[in-house]
Amino acid sequence: MTDGFATPFLTDRFDDALAYASHLHRAQRRKGSEIPYVSYLLAVAAIALENRADEDQAIAALLHDAVEDQGGLAQLEAIRARFGGGVAEIVADCTDAHEEPKPAWRPRKEAYIASLTHKPARSLAVSLADKTHNASAINADLRAMGEAVWSRFTGGREGTLWYYRALAEAFRAHAPGIAAERFAREVAEMEELAARA
Repeated sequence: MTDGFATPFLTDRFDDALAYASHLHRAQRRKGSEIPYVSYLLAVAAIALENRADEDQAIAALLHDAVEDQGGLAQLEAIRARFGGGVAEIVADCTDAHEEPKPAWRPRKEAYIASLTHKPARSLAVSLADKTHNASAINADLRAMGEAVWSRFTGGREGTLWYYRALAEAFRAHAPGIAAERFAREVAEMEELAARA
C-alpha cells in the first residue's frame, strides 16, 4: 500500500546528510551533558520540518553547526559540493563565526542578530528552529538544575537572557508567524524560570 505520495518528500540526500552530520559531530556532546550532539541536530531538523521546511532546509538544519564546529569555510565548500548551493547558503546564514578562534562572544552575537535583517526567509526558518530548540533545552535545564545552568554559557545569565530576548525581537520583526511566536513563548518562559531561580 502506498501513502499517496508519488515521490518521497525526503530523499536519499536527507539520509546522506544525516549520516554526514552524525559522522562530523560523532565526538561532540551537548553543552554540559552526555547527550550526543546528533540528537540536537535531529531535533532542529524536526522543528524545521514541522514548520514546513523543504528538503534543502531540513538538510541545512542537520548541518547548520558543521561550519562553526567542524572545519570552517573548507567545511562549507564540502557541504556545497555534496548537497548544493541552496543548502550551503542556509548553513552559511546560520553560522555566526567561520574562523578559529571565534571573535568575542558579545560582538559576534550582536553581528548575528543584525544580520538577520538581510537573511532570506528560508535561512531564517532554519535559524529559528535552531534557536527554538536551544531555548527549550535551556528551559528544561533551568527546571532541573536551576542557576547552575548559566555556567555553561559564555554570556552567563545576563548575556544569555539578553541574546534570546534580542533574537525574539528580531524573529518577530523579520520572520513573523507561528514559529516566531513559539520561540517568543520559550524566551518568556526562560525569563520566568531565571527570575525564580
